[in-house]
Amino acid sequence: MSRAFVFPGQGAQTIGMGRALADAYPAARAVFDEVDDALGEKLSALIWDGDIADLTLTQNAQPALMATSLAAMRALEAEGVGIDAADFVAGHSLGEYSALAAAGAMSIADTARLLRTRGRAMQEAVPVGEGAMAAILGLGLEDVRAVADAAAQGEVCQAANDNDPMQVVVSGTRAAVERAAGIAKEKGAKRAVMLPVSAPFHCALMQPAADVMAGALAEVEISAPAVPLVANVRAAPVSDPDEIRALLVEQVTGSVRWRESVMFMAAQGVTEAWEIGAGKALSGMIRKIDRAIASRAVGTPDEAQAAAADLG
Repeated sequence: MSRAFVFPGQGAQTIGMGRALADAYPAARAVFDEVDDALGEKLSALIWDGDIADLTLTQNAQPALMATSLAAMRALEAEGVGIDAADFVAGHSLGEYSALAAAGAMSIADTARLLRTRGRAMQEAVPVGEGAMAAILGLGLEDVRAVADAAAQGEVCQAANDNDPMQVVVSGTRAAVERAAGIAKEKGAKRAVMLPVSAPFHCALMQPAADVMAGALAEVEISAPAVPLVANVRAAPVSDPDEIRALLVEQVTGSVRWRESVMFMAAQGVTEAWEIGAGKALSGMIRKIDRAIASRAVGTPDEAQAAAADLG
């Protein structure tokens, strides 16, 4: 039996996430303390007692979700299950950083600072209101690419997240994304939903943020992960530190190839996926991609104990 540990991306954040883990496991609390120290502020107070609008700001959500995932990983370790229980790690967008930190490729402090930088850079790359994203439901990747091409009309419109067989997210200038939503419905999409995001992630408009991340990542030590990372932009495993660094830069403007990543892992014999951190969004996607993969969440003390009983 082969298994993957997967790490959620933006949108999974909730006020109070990870608090029960921190209360139950000293090692989980230490993660939040380490992130607070790295950022020079009490991000944990915002996560547990703040306002959801503040937590949802990209520069806060990204390190906060990573902290929660790493706290869940520490809880699993406290229950006797380490990262070596997985054959692969993967993460959705920012979750790729969580996966790398969990696999020992980067320190938690460096990861927190990188995600704060990434969040700010992505927010600042495009003035608020000029970009948008929309989830196209009921059309596959190739159909959505054709929709995006037709909608672009000299502007940017790209397939940004290939989440599952019937959900592809487009990203670009607001006018082009709105056109794509209309064209998609004409082409038979069940729905086209404008997403409540503050910037158009994973498209060419993010190039200024990619440039910032190239500089930031060049300053950080990256080791080979203890478990191969199935990279977003490649949908294939990577372990070489220099390659990881390059792919993390490419990821800012590149598509998140989640569906293909899960299909790759399934082809390698993965039959279990454990979603480490906040929410259950990835588990839902995985079920739609391959029902043969059993997916379960590890985000609370009870779930960590249940996972340890299964994995031990």
